[in-house]
Amino acid sequence: MLVAFSVAPSGTGRADGSVHDAVAAAVRVVRDSGLPHRTTSMFTEIEGEWDEVFDVVKRATDAVAPYGSRVSLVLKADIRPGHSGELDGKIERLEAAIDRQDGDAAAE
Repeated sequence: MLVAFSVAPSGTGRADGSVHDAVAAAVRVVRDSGLPHRTTSMFTEIEGEWDEVFDVVKRATDAVAPYGSRVSLVLKADIRPGHSGELDGKIERLEAAIDRQDGDAAAE
């Protein structure tokens, strides 16, 4: 399964609203998990089996909790039993489709 999630504190008391230290604590949990992952400016994606992925999400959420009075968690899951390597596989298939479309457009 693939999970894309974003976790951040609110009620931090910081005038600038910055949450980078809290997000860094969450990303550290993901990196230490050993599961395939990718972090972008908005989400962290992680791949693995249901129980291991959700354990990491819970621990990442717990790591953010000390940084504010509340925690916001946004999560999206792609549950596709029997498939692995999808963190990169989905991107590779997307790029191949774009290349095919570009080739079709050039042939016209």
